[in-house]
Amino acid sequence: MLPEREILALHRAITAIRSVSGEEAGLADFLADLLGRNGIAAARIGNSLLATLGRGPLLLLDTHLDTVPPAPGWTREPWDVQSVDGRVYGLGANDAKAAVTAMTVAFLAFREADLPFTLALALVEGEETRGTGTEAVLAELARRGTPPHAAMVGEPTGLDVAVAQKGLMVLELITHGDACHAAHATALGAKNAARRLAHDLVALERVDFGPPHPRLGSITLEPTQLRAGTARNVVPGEAVALLDVRTTPALGRREVVERIERAVMGEVRVLSDRLLPRETAESEPLVAAALRARPEARLFGSATLSDLVFMAGIPALKCGPGQTERSHTPDEFVLESEILEGARFYTRFVRAYAEMREEEAA
Repeated sequence: MLPEREILALHRAITAIRSVSGEEAGLADFLADLLGRNGIAAARIGNSLLATLGRGPLLLLDTHLDTVPPAPGWTREPWDVQSVDGRVYGLGANDAKAAVTAMTVAFLAFREADLPFTLALALVEGEETRGTGTEAVLAELARRGTPPHAAMVGEPTGLDVAVAQKGLMVLELITHGDACHAAHATALGAKNAARRLAHDLVALERVDFGPPHPRLGSITLEPTQLRAGTARNVVPGEAVALLDVRTTPALGRREVVERIERAVMGEVRVLSDRLLPRETAESEPLVAAALRARPEARLFGSATLSDLVFMAGIPALKCGPGQTERSHTPDEFVLESEILEGARFYTRFVRAYAEMREEEAA
């Protein structure tokens, strides 16, 4: 593995390169050059990189190059990367350039190794928007006839191991009324769409989604945006609430919608239901390899989305250096110690997975 000072220097260098979603080209160029100087030719898929070592069943290390735009409240220049008392400040330092650094370092550690599988590194664009980078990488691997046998997604989890992840449904709840002059509404007996929506929002609190999932807990529903009315003195004829529903494997998508429909008067429309929950059995060798690499790691279910959502039918985990609570915050930072431990963890994880496959074959 690279010396610690070089690992930290790499992290500072890539954090200093602006890579807000849609602007990942410069960082992809930088990392493609780094891999090339180490004898590894990475395929360019848009502004994502895909590099492979070895042959046989494929283990994928996947993390993202892009960041969200700087949140309001930064007291530092987001791309003027500084290390202060062991904290590295910069946009994306925590999410997910700590994982980009650690996975790249771990991948390079095996460039001359004789692994009993193919090790693949995907550094992808667009994770913070629509997941287009990972989708394109998986399509390319399928085209090559080498879909992942297993995958590790790099996100800030404090190096605890997410064996499950909630899905996301985005719904609209729409109520209708009688648009008219507000001064005449009572006399006309006009139905106010905003009041109907208010009743429905209260009713949503009583929706029963059944027992909680052992790892992911309960399905949750939160109204996040409301829209009603065209003018101050007009009774709204339509009112709309955007609903954020975090799903688990406990209920299918249709059943989630039907339970909401039974509770409300309004119309429920599905805007997005493609991001399904994922779960990997704790008996999978991938989980055992992660725990062999980090015995103190906690297995948990994650409420937040990541590109794990695209790993349908693939044993996959989410784990990486940094803390999710720091993601997307002003003055984002990661600890130098977290970066280094992340590089060590991914290296030990790949080695443990190789050992387990060799033991299995013996």
